[in-house]
Amino acid sequence: MPGKHQQFQEPEVGCCGKYFLFGFNIIFWVLGALFLAIGLWAWGEKGVLSNISALTDLGGLDPVWLFVVVGAIMSVLGFAGCIGALRENTFLLKFFSVFLGLIFFLELATGILAFVFKDWIRDQLNLFINNNVKAYRDDIDLQNLIDFAQEYWSCCGARGPNDWNLNIYFNCTDLNPSRERCGVPFSCCVRDPAEDVLNTQCGYDIRLKLELEQQGSIHTKGCVGQFEKWLQDNLIVVAGVLVGVALLQVWHSPLPALCPRPATSSHLPFALQIFGICLAQNLVSDIKAVKANW
Repeated sequence: MPGKHQQFQEPEVGCCGKYFLFGFNIIFWVLGALFLAIGLWAWGEKGVLSNISALTDLGGLDPVWLFVVVGAIMSVLGFAGCIGALRENTFLLKFFSVFLGLIFFLELATGILAFVFKDWIRDQLNLFINNNVKAYRDDIDLQNLIDFAQEYWSCCGARGPNDWNLNIYFNCTDLNPSRERCGVPFSCCVRDPAEDVLNTQCGYDIRLKLELEQQGSIHTKGCVGQFEKWLQDNLIVVAGVLVGVALLQVWHSPLPALCPRPATSSHLPFALQIFGICLAQNLVSDIKAVKANW
């Protein structure tokens, strides 16, 4: 009709989502680089960087591995999401969302498999802790990690205090000249709330006593059992949230994308990983819509 002009709004890339994803990944990238730097610095202090074979000398877990691996993954993901959002690069954005989605479903699968094969997991956890008990004095980071775990879960050894016989400094053999013979680390001790100064010798000779006498001085429960108890107390809530988020996203998403468009979605993601995936997928959709009009 004359006098009326029909206006068409061309699709455009949403600046809000773009720069929010950029800022989200800047933080992620910086944290990853910080973790990686801390890990490399720790290895440098230990002399690992000048002698790579030292990585295999430790009988147990080197906690620095966690910083290096987590830092590397966070750095790669942060770089892909940050540059992908800033440069509107669909390849990097897809890489970011697929990799993040893969990590999310691996976490979900690990939780389910751990529940189904809990007996096998228990045996492997027992073996893992005992291997680290053997290497307790070999690495200060491993020592601090074991002490933290025993204090946090109020436990001692994998199945009990006698697991410390596996360590050359704490075993009860007659040939052991160590002052820590037949003892346990201080992290096994029951802390006195009124004690201001930590008694690092509280575990000396404790395993020479009867078990009933030990109970007043040290934790006699194993870390495997305590960890299982902690997991049972928290797993249902965590697993329920993760499964709910996964089902919610699948039900509300169209087949070509992981997430619905912001204008039609009535549910917000409950996990940071899903939130990042949604931002990336929506930005990819915007970019494709703009390119289709070129």
